Amino acid sequence: MLDNVILGMLLQGKMSGYDLKKIIEQSVGIFYKVSYGSLYPTLKRMSEQGLIDEEETGNTKNKKLYSIRPEGTESFQRWLKEPLQANKREHLIKIFFYDYLDESTRQQQLEAYQRGIQMQIAQMEAVQQIVAGELEHIENKEDYYHRLSVMYYGIQFFKMENDWLETIRTRGKLN
Repeated sequence: MLDNVILGMLLQGKMSGYDLKKIIEQSVGIFYKVSYGSLYPTLKRMSEQGLIDEEETGNTKNKKLYSIRPEGTESFQRWLKEPLQANKREHLIKIFFYDYLDESTRQQQLEAYQRGIQMQIAQMEAVQQIVAGELEHIENKEDYYHRLSVMYYGIQFFKMENDWLETIRTRGKLN
């Protein structure tokens, strides 16, 4: 998966590993996490496979810039055309078994998870405001429709999950 995230980001232009991690965190980072420990070995492997180019900048920080090769674009396009698949949401499995947990621990866990969801909603709404401002200056807004649709989905999804957590935390009516 990381390979394809990297290839998709590099379609925007050359980037350093630091830039890639930053843009991943600011865009799909709410749904997909990446660490430097997985990013740099993946970049190295992808370079060796001929999917991306690695360019030395010659500065004192040994900074490298990465760009997508035609082979990388082809690989990304093949992946993009594959059928959509939903990821596993493992927290649901734990919550399924929460009837076996004492009430105090259950409440602590649900409240902590809900706070995290609320933080994600706030982050996404902040990004949405920034993007809305940037879109005012872009001529072809329609070129960003599907990227924006994923942001909209994320906000709506996390709001739904927050409502659901509130319901089960307060033992509200389920229907």
